[in-house]
Amino acid sequence: MTPSVRLGLLVAILAAAAGSLLLWSPQRVLSQELTSEVPPVWAGLAFVLVFAIATLAFFPKPVLNVAAGVLFGAPEGLLLAVAGTTLGAVLAFRLGRGLGREALQPFLKGKVLAALDRRLTQQGFRSVFLLRAVPGVPFPAVNFAAAFSGVRLRSFAAATALGVLPGTAAYVVAGASASSPTSPAFLISAGVMVALTALTVVSMWRSRRAVAATTAHGVA
Repeated sequence: MTPSVRLGLLVAILAAAAGSLLLWSPQRVLSQELTSEVPPVWAGLAFVLVFAIATLAFFPKPVLNVAAGVLFGAPEGLLLAVAGTTLGAVLAFRLGRGLGREALQPFLKGKVLAALDRRLTQQGFRSVFLLRAVPGVPFPAVNFAAAFSGVRLRSFAAATALGVLPGTAAYVVAGASASSPTSPAFLISAGVMVALTALTVVSMWRSRRAVAATTAHGVA
């Protein structure tokens, strides 16, 4: 297939994955079918697979993280949520690297995109880790930005697993302690989630201001 055909196939796969959410709900599967139809010995593996597919379909990750805490508790839930997050990211990375990278190479000649590509290629682990750890950076965007660059898969997977750990822990602990809303664990995790939300809003606001300033400077 030509690069443009592969890119079209990538878009079609992602659109189909997102559209599939109209036919099934990851939240319902995890909260009902997983516990009632899957043997306990396979429940963890099934959760990781559903989590990964749901993230590939752009389902909100915080909902999945909370479900991990509700179903498995804090320690095991955190481990499974990070595993599902990493697997979903790796699936997106492999799709983007195999189907979209070659077609998008001509668009990397601009200064901004070229600088981003060079940064991700030369400092893959550090760059991906920071993008995962900083609130407000869309999870799918990092997956495909890394896939279209020269980041190694090993560095990408390791940086993803470590970078999402703090935010994931807050949501998993909140889910695990939701039955005791006055407990220190729930209050601390809720405080962390509020802080992460506030940082996300501030980050988005600053990004919009930077884009507006750049646009105004270009017009002037």
